[in-house]
Amino acid sequence: MSDYMVRAIAADGKIRAFAATTRDTVEEARQRHNTSPVVTAALGRLLTAGAMMGSMMKGDRDRLTLKINGDGPVKALTVVADAHGRVKGFAAVPQVILHANAKGKLDVAGAVGQGVLTVTRDIGLREPYVGTSLLVTSEIAEDLTYYFAASEQTPSSVGLGVLMNRENTVRQAGGFILQLMPDVDEETIDRLERRIGEIDSVTSMLDAGMSPEQILSYVLEEFDLEVLDRMPVAFSCDCSRKKIANAIISLGKEDLRSLIADREPVEARCDYCNTAYLFQPEEIEGILAEK
Repeated sequence: MSDYMVRAIAADGKIRAFAATTRDTVEEARQRHNTSPVVTAALGRLLTAGAMMGSMMKGDRDRLTLKINGDGPVKALTVVADAHGRVKGFAAVPQVILHANAKGKLDVAGAVGQGVLTVTRDIGLREPYVGTSLLVTSEIAEDLTYYFAASEQTPSSVGLGVLMNRENTVRQAGGFILQLMPDVDEETIDRLERRIGEIDSVTSMLDAGMSPEQILSYVLEEFDLEVLDRMPVAFSCDCSRKKIANAIISLGKEDLRSLIADREPVEARCDYCNTAYLFQPEEIEGILAEK
């Protein structure tokens, strides 16, 4: 498998860990949406997080949605993932050009701006679980770390990274999530905090050729890591012509009549994968008749 994630435990089950490499997934999102480098980095980080967080769910029909709404030029990022490593997403504004930040890196925080992170878990209950938290740095990894602690009371450490080539393709992408279980002791907490403070950036580890297993082994070298399983990760959208037609049905009758009066084909695109579907005027008439 090319892109994949691993799930693991450490410290006798007191730490659970996830790590993923997602270069192909993020590159496909870049190509589908024609995102600029800073938007590719922002969306890629959220896609990577979504894949790992989605794997925390259990049901085949469970869905996780991550949405960031900010006052920066990208405006919003949306990612949807399932429990099997399939993920999709888009940026409200795919083309944003900014100068590098003070560290000479892509200015993801500047693109996102101040705002809110919303996490929705739909696990088949009458109402989905929805948690929100303010963005603390708008770098996404730190914002998810804060979200886990504030909204889910799960002390966590999230590392995410996307490295771009000079020609603006994706060179590396991936990340990790470490979470402390309720029975963890203070000594383990202190050791893990010290270790996290010593590690390199995610992109440095990926660019050195480290696999997800090696990343977790490196980060958790003191904690007796046990890899539980591996799972492929891929950009995957379940849109279809029928689903897009159903979305057109939701338009008002006057809007549908206006489309028919133009006597021109209507192009509708899926937000998540940017696939275009073309509907002839006769098809719109059929949709109006059904409505």
